[in-house]
Amino acid sequence: MQTATVKSYMAKPGDVEPKWWLVDASDKVVGRLASDIAVILMGKHRPTYTPHIDTGDYVVVINADKIVMTGQKWDQKEYTWTTGYPGLRKETARARFERKPEMILSEAVRRMLPKNKLATKMLAKLKVYAGDQHPHQAQDPQPKELAIKK
Repeated sequence: MQTATVKSYMAKPGDVEPKWWLVDASDKVVGRLASDIAVILMGKHRPTYTPHIDTGDYVVVINADKIVMTGQKWDQKEYTWTTGYPGLRKETARARFERKPEMILSEAVRRMLPKNKLATKMLAKLKVYAGDQHPHQAQDPQPKELAIKK
């Protein structure tokens, strides 16, 4: 008696039609929101997830200037980077938030994505805006509630 073999589904490039999601970041904790966004960008929310193919959706985040950090992170969390000269540049989360508030969320999402060439394509599908206006009305993004405390 022969049993049927179950074959795993592997998506091919172009098989999955990406959707557009609209996320409101007002009063959301940065880490919780970033991890939920990273899951959508990678495509892990779909049953057709394939690790080596970009099966994720587009995410438009509005009100990034109203995000929240827990504890004392606004003053204790430091972002560092190099300029190519000796030494590092650094600034606190509060200083970066005042300068470019959308950068806090996009950097948090970037660090939660895989460290490979596919992550660049995934991150290009993330659109973060400080206010409540965005230029993607033509794509008709559907509202999605993320980072809900459970």
